Amino acid sequence: MTPHEDEPPAPSSVSRALILFVVLVLGIGLAIGYLTVPGLWYLRLAKPGFTPPNWVFAPAWTILYVLVAIGGWLVWRRDRDSRPMRLWWIQMLLNFCWSPIFFAAHLTGLALAVILLLLITILAFIATAWRNDRIAALLFLPYAAWVAFASALNAGIYLLN
Repeated sequence: MTPHEDEPPAPSSVSRALILFVVLVLGIGLAIGYLTVPGLWYLRLAKPGFTPPNWVFAPAWTILYVLVAIGGWLVWRRDRDSRPMRLWWIQMLLNFCWSPIFFAAHLTGLALAVILLLLITILAFIATAWRNDRIAALLFLPYAAWVAFASALNAGIYLLN
């Protein structure tokens, strides 16, 4: 008996693909975080009063990256060439570009433009994934909320400095 195209993938391949998504997103995210540690420059910036303590960012991003990875895997599993999947890759690229622009290059204005594009792309992902993969879309809601908050922080830093 030969497998049919519409049969779900075997559990072991599902597990490997999901693990790969999580490792890819977390690994790149953690590497960029390690390579672009905020440092003295960031500590000296004037920041908005709603800036959370620095220790909040690492756990928040770790949780969000896991959600983003699972959401990407769900969409990839359904259709690897879909619009939501393309938006998923674009938002990952924008996400991974932000830290070097903000923390390494100290370009807070350009970083603000990038994070706003990131937010728009996340919202577009949610809107396009909603119809076919509501779970993937829902997994992106906390990410959208955090990036909206991070956009406000970035804007505040840009305006105060």
